[in-house]
Amino acid sequence: MRTTVALAILAMTSAIHVAQAAGDGTAVEYYRYQDDKGQVVLSRQGVPPEHISRGYQVLDDKGRVLREVAPAPSLEERQRLAEEKARASSDAQLLRIYSEPKDVDRARDRKLAELDGLISVAQSNLHSLRTQQANLQAKAAEFERAGREVPEHLLVQIDNIKAEQAGVEKDIQRYRDNRTAAEATFAADRARLVKLRGE
Repeated sequence: MRTTVALAILAMTSAIHVAQAAGDGTAVEYYRYQDDKGQVVLSRQGVPPEHISRGYQVLDDKGRVLREVAPAPSLEERQRLAEEKARASSDAQLLRIYSEPKDVDRARDRKLAELDGLISVAQSNLHSLRTQQANLQAKAAEFERAGREVPEHLLVQIDNIKAEQAGVEKDIQRYRDNRTAAEATFAADRARLVKLRGE
C-alpha cells in the first residue's frame, strides 16, 4: 500500500511539473480515488461513475486537499438513517398530540369505549339474529312433524339469517382485535411520551 501511495505521489508530482511547465495559468485540479482493486488513482479527468460511491478527494497542483466527498452510506446505514428519521417524525407528532401521559390515558379510554360500544351493538344484533333463526327453525320443524315439505322461502330465510350471523361474528372479532391493538398502541405511546418528557 505504501508503494502504491508513493507511486501515486510521484505521478502527481510529475503531472504538476508538466502543468507548471505549460504555464497556462489555469488552476489544475486532481482527483484521488480508489479503484476496484483498492489502488489509489490520481487523475485530472475526474472520477469514473462506478467509483464515486467510494468517495474521493480533490487536490490542487501542490497536492493539498481542496475538498473531500465522503463515501455513500451503505444499505444498512441508509436503513438506520431512515428508521431514525421515521422515529424523530413519530416523536414530534406524539409531542404535538399529547401534552402529558394523562392525555394518552383519556384518548385510550375514549377509543376503547367506542370499540366496546360497537361490540355491544354487534352482540345485541347477533342475539336477535339467533332468536330469529330459532323461530324459523321451529316453523320448519312444524312442517316436518306434519309430514309436509318445508317451504323454499323458509329455507332461504334460515340460510340468510345464518349468513348474517357469520358476518356479525366476524365484525365482533374485528372489533375485539382492534381493541387489543389500540390498547397496545396507546401503551407504547404512553411509554414513549414518558421517556421523551424525561418523567
